[in-house]
Amino acid sequence: MSANPAAAAMPAASEAPKKGKSKLLLILLAAVVLLGGAGGGAWYFMQKKAADAGHEEAAAPEPKHAPTYMPLENMVVNLADVGGERFAQIGITLELDNDKAADQIKAILPKVRSNVLLMVSQRSSDELLKRDGKEKLAADIVAEISRALGYEVEAPRKAKADKADKAGEEEADDEEKPRKKKKKAKAESAESPVHGVLFSAFIVQ
Repeated sequence: MSANPAAAAMPAASEAPKKGKSKLLLILLAAVVLLGGAGGGAWYFMQKKAADAGHEEAAAPEPKHAPTYMPLENMVVNLADVGGERFAQIGITLELDNDKAADQIKAILPKVRSNVLLMVSQRSSDELLKRDGKEKLAADIVAEISRALGYEVEAPRKAKADKADKAGEEEADDEEKPRKKKKKAKAESAESPVHGVLFSAFIVQ
């Protein structure tokens, strides 16, 4: 009895779809793995980028606040020239640390103006016509206003002249008056809120 050809072909036909399905499953599985890996890599990259940005933000220095500018009324001052015929018209704007310092200066403004007028009146026209003369005047005004506010600040010109003497005095006082020296150093450690003087007008006649 001969075998039926159609019956023999049935198993082969049924195996073909199974192989096709298994290949399709493998392809889908590979695609899922690849997509999962790509998603994981993207997530890792984003997390690292966010962490780096956080570190950079933490390491960045805090921005300094803008200074407060306080203009004073123009001053007309007789200069120390022989004959007293020369005078200067000066406009001053103070560069301060904050609004609180401006309020403190306003409270003693008559004293501040008087001290500045006396200081300028000791200068000659030759001094004030030079750039370094103007810079010295600005530094002296900063020191004078700082002292009026209660801060221990020396004008640069005076500091240079007294530097050697002051160092010798401090060495001598180190053994005799240690407490007094420490107290003075503490007073000088406070920084003045007056950072600079800007000239808005400067006419010498």
